[in-house]
Amino acid sequence: MSDTMEEGVIASWLVKEGDTIKSGDILAEVETDKATMELESYEDGTLLYIGVKENDSVPVDGILAIVGEEGEDISELLKEAEGGGDKKSDDKAKAKDSKEETASSEEESDEAVDTSDIAAELVLMPKMSDTMQEGVIAAWLMKEGDKVSSGDILAEVETDKATMELESYEDGVLLYIGAKEGDSVPVDGVLAIIGEKDADFKALLKAHEAKSKGGSKKDEKSEGKSEDKAKPADDSKKETGAKPESNLEKEKSQQSNDADGRIKISPLAKKIAEEKGFKLSDIEGSGDNGRIVKRDVENHKPSEAKGSEEAAPAAASLPQVVGEESYEDVKVSQMRKTIAKRLAESKFTAPHFYLTMEINMDRAIEARKSLNEISPVKISFNDLVIKAAAAALRKHPKVNVSWRGDTMRLNHHINIGVAVAVDEGLLVPVVRFADNKSLSHIAAEVKDLGGKAKNKQLQPKDWEGSTFTISNLGMFGIDEFTAIVNPPDACILAVGGIKQTPIVKDGLIVPGNLMKVTLSCDHRAVDGAVGSAFLQTLKNLLEDPVRILI
Repeated sequence: MSDTMEEGVIASWLVKEGDTIKSGDILAEVETDKATMELESYEDGTLLYIGVKENDSVPVDGILAIVGEEGEDISELLKEAEGGGDKKSDDKAKAKDSKEETASSEEESDEAVDTSDIAAELVLMPKMSDTMQEGVIAAWLMKEGDKVSSGDILAEVETDKATMELESYEDGVLLYIGAKEGDSVPVDGVLAIIGEKDADFKALLKAHEAKSKGGSKKDEKSEGKSEDKAKPADDSKKETGAKPESNLEKEKSQQSNDADGRIKISPLAKKIAEEKGFKLSDIEGSGDNGRIVKRDVENHKPSEAKGSEEAAPAAASLPQVVGEESYEDVKVSQMRKTIAKRLAESKFTAPHFYLTMEINMDRAIEARKSLNEISPVKISFNDLVIKAAAAALRKHPKVNVSWRGDTMRLNHHINIGVAVAVDEGLLVPVVRFADNKSLSHIAAEVKDLGGKAKNKQLQPKDWEGSTFTISNLGMFGIDEFTAIVNPPDACILAVGGIKQTPIVKDGLIVPGNLMKVTLSCDHRAVDGAVGSAFLQTLKNLLEDPVRILI
């Protein structure tokens, strides 16, 4: 029902099962991404089956209903509607059996890899923040073959929020490093293997890779079985990620210095402490054996240091505020889904650049006042901008284009899309051949299209075929903004409000009415010089509006 429609929502059924239907009867009202439209029957007969309830969404080419002769056997059609027919069901069954056989063979192959006697453990990428999905190895502080003790810092990992230390929780030899410096590793990906010197870590690595290929469902089954058997924790798995922190109070009670007086501190923590000018002996370590780690340095306050003579300032007494957190999940409308998809595609596929210009609207204000004294329809400033933009496009046809992948379309006609805000989002009805229409004609048409948009009465012909778009937020008090290009157009003009501002005229500071406009351009189709020339013409036309009436 529209060029961008992918699914529709049944707003209401106007008939019910068993009703007699004639060609041309309206069966239902369908809410698309842009309007609510009528679903017309092209068959005579009886409505034998309704496959979708009201308010349910249906993809394009999805089955809505079946119309036929009264008493007709529609069982085969229903099978096709619900499961794709016997043949499809058989194919699905065969595919399912094939998948089960493959899964079974994978399980057997996984079970064939015995890791119970391997004296080594995997070090996996821990989830170091709530939004982390992967980490980058900033630096390895150890190399393969090094002896590792629990508490040693293996590497520095760059997450989406900070650079953090990767601490070892095992004693042994670093047998294997699975990622180079600068490489990104997903959460639970293999970083390293620590174990006894001659341990067969390759078999352990192979078992982990086989398990990863098994999929999440297989993992859930294996976890369920392990819980039923209730095996001891030491024998259950040979994989370790980030283990929970030990008791801080217990750790703080341990000595932070070795017997020779050396302070235990990670390289990253030491570097940060030196940059901040902290005295290492004043910092309490919360790592293993009292080791000072990054968070200890970041949380350290000189005023709280040991032996400090200055008392910390008293904490401010704040009144207790009681509140309740609440929210509501609102189902996304078809219109909002389409807006999200199309504008995201535009923003992330079209290289945008922006050109902003100030326009003196003094003469435009006077001209509008005179025009409204004789015009049959009230002319707005937006109507003046539409007419001026159409005239400027006629002089600069390279702006009136659209990018189509292998080709670029130069439009010889000028159809201007006018963004209209509605309750559920944004619609862009089109003023066709705007350069050939008078201001009063444009004003009447924009008013009519805006009313249809807000009442969901627009038809496909009303919103298709724009070659240039205008979005005006001046009536909301917005001085300046940038808009996202509305495909397939190559440009969109963002119009701000008219603001009285001091300006210099003939060497004197006088009040002036300025309006800022920003042209967003798809750089694949329009270059900066082309867009700038268009804006210069638009500025000249609006600052001397008599020229757009010619």
